[in-house]
Amino acid sequence: MAELRWSKLAISDLDDIIFYISLDSEIDAKLFAAKIIDTIETTSAFPYSGRIVPELNDEIIREKVFNNIRIIYRIKDNVMEVVRVLHSAREFPKLN
Repeated sequence: MAELRWSKLAISDLDDIIFYISLDSEIDAKLFAAKIIDTIETTSAFPYSGRIVPELNDEIIREKVFNNIRIIYRIKDNVMEVVRVLHSAREFPKLN
């Protein structure tokens, strides 16, 4: 299992998504957050199970898609860092 880390941007992304959902339903927002976090934690056991991000075609930058949310992460030295959590309709950002 890879060590799991979150970038500040990924935390901010998830906070924004949860806030937006909570405008309609706090319960749905909490459930959605739990499912995203579960997806990420499960992926950390098998980090290469995510697909290579098509826009980058880089073996170490991968993603899992949950509903319409792209969970983008980087794998390096047995560390899986979640770098962004984005709605799939958004333009793909530049990664640092």
